[in-house]
Amino acid sequence: MPFVYILTITSTTGGFVTTPGEGTLIYDEETVVDLVAEADEGYYFDNWTGDVGTIADVSAASTNITVSGNYSITAEFQYIPMVAAGVRYTVGLKSDGTVVAVGRNIEGQCDVGNWTYIVQVSAGCLHTVGLKTDGTLVAVGNNDKGQCNVGGWTGIVQVAAGDYHTVGVKSDGTVVAVGRNLEYQCQVGGWTGIVQVAAGTFHTVGVKSNGTVVAVGWNYYGQCDVSGWTGIVQVAAGYYHTVGLKPDGTVVAVGDNFYGQCNVGGWTGIVQVAVGTYHTVGLKSDGTLVTVGDNEYGQCDVGGWTGIVQVAAGWIHTVGLKPDGTVVAVGSNDSGQCDVGGWTLIV
Repeated sequence: MPFVYILTITSTTGGFVTTPGEGTLIYDEETVVDLVAEADEGYYFDNWTGDVGTIADVSAASTNITVSGNYSITAEFQYIPMVAAGVRYTVGLKSDGTVVAVGRNIEGQCDVGNWTYIVQVSAGCLHTVGLKTDGTLVAVGNNDKGQCNVGGWTGIVQVAAGDYHTVGVKSDGTVVAVGRNLEYQCQVGGWTGIVQVAAGTFHTVGVKSNGTVVAVGWNYYGQCDVSGWTGIVQVAAGYYHTVGLKPDGTVVAVGDNFYGQCNVGGWTGIVQVAVGTYHTVGLKSDGTLVTVGDNEYGQCDVGGWTGIVQVAAGWIHTVGLKPDGTVVAVGSNDSGQCDVGGWTLIV
C-alpha cells in the first residue's frame, strides 16, 4: 500500500494556483501533480518557492511536482514594471512595487521614493498618481486644481493623470475624477461599464466593455468626436488629440493634426498606443515602434528600438521598457527626463 503525503499550496498577492488549486491536498506517494499558476492583471509569475526539489521547472508557471513527501510550496507573483512620462519627467514602476522618477521636480512630482505596493503609475503635467494593491491611490505634485485630492478613493482598478485632473476607474465600471473642470473634463459621474480611461490636457476619454468610447471636455479640435468608434481596446489622450487601438492591431485618431499626429491610418500590428503633446507612438507586436507627429526634439527617433514591451509618451520625449526591465528614452532632456539608462525595473 503506497504512502500518503500532504501537499500544501499557497500563493502571494497577484495571482492564484488554478491547478490543482490552493490549500491542503492529499496524494499517494510518487503521484505527479500538474501545477498551473495564473497571474492577475498587472502581475507576472516569478517562481515556485518552498519544498521545490521535485518540481520539474521552478521558473515555469505551468509545470508539475512529484509528491515524495509532505511538501509546502508557494507560487510567487511580482508586479509588472511600467513607465510613465509627464511634462519633462519620467516615472518607473519597479517589480517590487516601488517607484523611481527623474526629471523636473519643481512641484514635487518626482517625490515618489517612499511609495510601496504600487501596481500602476500615471504622470500628468506636474503631478504623479500611483494605484496601490488595495485599490487606493497616492499622489504627489502640483495640487492647485485639486488634482491630487484622491486620498478618499477606494476600489480603483485603473488611473489616468491629465494635465490638471485625475481620473479613476472603479471595479464596478463607474468613474471618478478630481481637478480642473472648466472644460467639463471631470463630468464622468454618469459613466458606466468603463474598462479604461485616458486623460488629456482638457479632455477625458473612456473605453466601455462593449468597445465603444465616450469622451467629455474641450472639443475645439474634435478630440472628443469618438462616439462612432467601435471595437476599441485601448485609448490614449494627448494635448488636443485622441487615439484608439482596435483588436486587429489597427489604430484610429481624431483631433488636432497640425503635426500629422493623427496620421495612423496605415498602422498595423499595434498592441499599445501612447500619446504625447503633438506626437503619437505605436508599439508593434514584434517589439518595434512606429511614430508620427512633431519631432523637433527627436521624440520620434525610435526607429532603431527593438524588444520593447511597453511605451510611454511625455510632452516632448518618448520612453520604452524592455523585457529585462531596462529603459530607453529619446527626445528633449532639458530636465533630465531621459536619464533612465541606469534603471532596472525588474528587481
